Amino acid sequence: MVPAIGAKAPAFTLPRDGGGRLSLADFKGRKLVLYFYPKADTPGCTRESIAFSGLKKAFARADTDIVGVSADPVKAQDKFRDKHKLAIPLASDETKKMLTAYGAWGEKSMYGRKFMGVRRTTFLIDRDGRIAQVWENVKVDGHAEAVLEAAKAL
Repeated sequence: MVPAIGAKAPAFTLPRDGGGRLSLADFKGRKLVLYFYPKADTPGCTRESIAFSGLKKAFARADTDIVGVSADPVKAQDKFRDKHKLAIPLASDETKKMLTAYGAWGEKSMYGRKFMGVRRTTFLIDRDGRIAQVWENVKVDGHAEAVLEAAKAL
């Protein structure tokens, strides 16, 4: 289930691209965009990640950090980052605990076939660590720009 607007964002600590770990606590006092994407280096996920990466400076001016999260292993995140010159951290949740806590892991369907996977979902978390806005079933085109506008307004 997706956390409600106003709810405390679920805490997490995950391995990230390039080594090291990322935690929700690392962003205390700043706004944070968490975008969950199904699979590194697939067309939609690539366009979404390039869009967020390209707007990194604009998000920084809005006092907002960005983290991409998928269930891909760190090695796949590293290749994805390098291939597309991504400038934002990518976290790996192979256990799917964080994905589940944010309601981004669940049943999907494609061509009539049902399967479990990452739902393309984005969260804007305020400076107090609360969910300020949620985008579910994200359509990639124009999404990063819409999130940036919301971050500026927060």
